[in-house]
Formats: sequence, structure tokens, C-alpha cells
Amino acid sequence: MQTHCSLVTLAGRTLSLAATAYSRLVTELMRPAKQPPGSLSQNGLLPSKPLQTFPVTTPRRAQPPSFSPAEFREALGMFATGVTIVTARAADGTLVGLTANSFNSVSLAPPLVLWSLARAAGSMPALSAGSHYAVNILAASQKALAERFATRNIDRWADVVFTEGIGGAPVLAGAAASFECFNRSRYDEGDHVIFVGEVERCTHDAGASPLLFHGGRFYTEHPL
Repeated sequence: MQTHCSLVTLAGRTLSLAATAYSRLVTELMRPAKQPPGSLSQNGLLPSKPLQTFPVTTPRRAQPPSFSPAEFREALGMFATGVTIVTARAADGTLVGLTANSFNSVSLAPPLVLWSLARAAGSMPALSAGSHYAVNILAASQKALAERFATRNIDRWADVVFTEGIGGAPVLAGAAASFECFNRSRYDEGDHVIFVGEVERCTHDAGASPLLFHGGRFYTEHPL
């Protein structure tokens, strides 16, 4: 009788040990396998570990240019532009006009355009103080006019046909387009001042061919 009880007790202990071992095996199999660094997990995703971050530092100013002013001019000359003449009337009634190709659109609502002028330009006082100016986009036939308004110490307005626009700013006859602008704002940048004009009136000739400027030379359009 005692032998029978001992066998039953031994069998029970054996079953208990087997159940414990089985439970540990199942737990181990259910545990996610360890992946070597940089490898994908079983579901194809990277293991969830903190990503290494790198601090981003913003330089306080640009490095000195690695090119000469002449090289900079030549590189800028590769960008083909239209040609404009910016016109205004000074407080004393004097007509002001200059050739510029630093013209661009800024906004549709409100309608804004910009152009820039060298800080040392003689026309800077009149254009800065005036309430209005006009930006006249030249047509291909107005090459001579572009050259005249880029020449110093001459009467630029001799025999020039124009109408008086808003604020007295001259609107040139024959221009491909004209933008009559309120002198909205000015920004000093480097050796130039950026003018932002709010367009109060604009006109254009849909059939006009524009005068183009590229690499120091004038061109006319040629459709590709």
C-alpha cells in the first residue's frame, strides 16, 4: 500500500515538472526574437529603438563668396529676362526714368510687383520719396529706348512719346505692357534697394513681341 502511494506521488511530481517545463517553453517561443543591430524584425519593420538624432545648426551668416564680382555677373547673365523702363515724376516735376531688368511678379492678390535699384543711383531720392511709378515692359522694337535710358549724362526724355499715368508717372507709348504702381514698400539689401509696387492699373498689347536680354545682349523671341 505504501509502495502504491509513493508511486502515485512520484508520478504527480513528474507531471508537475513536465507542465512547468512546457509552460516555460511556450513562453520562450512566444517571446520576439532578438534582432542584430540594423536588421529588420519578423514583420519587416525596424525594431522599435530610439533613433539617433543629429543637432542641426544654422549658420549666423553666409561664408565669404568663392567667386569674383565679374564671375557673379557672368553667371547672372545666363538668366534671360525681359527689359523694363521704370518711370516716375519727382516732386519738382522732373521726369525720372531708367532701364531695369530686375523685375518680377510677387502676388496676385493684392497685385504686387518688384524691381531693384542700386543704392547709389542718382534717381534713388525721387523714386524713394514718390508715391507712384510705372514699370514699362519694352517691346522688341524699343531696343534703342532701352539703351537710351541706360545711358548717363544725356536727355533721356527727348522726343519720347508717353502719357501721364497715376501720380504723374509716364506711361511709354508702344510698350508691351505697363504697370502703374503705388510705391508700397522698400527693402535695403546689400548695395541695392528692393521696391515693391502695388499695381493700381495695368495695360498690355497681346500681339507685341518682347525685348529680351541675355548675356549682355538684346534678343527677340523665337518660339521653340
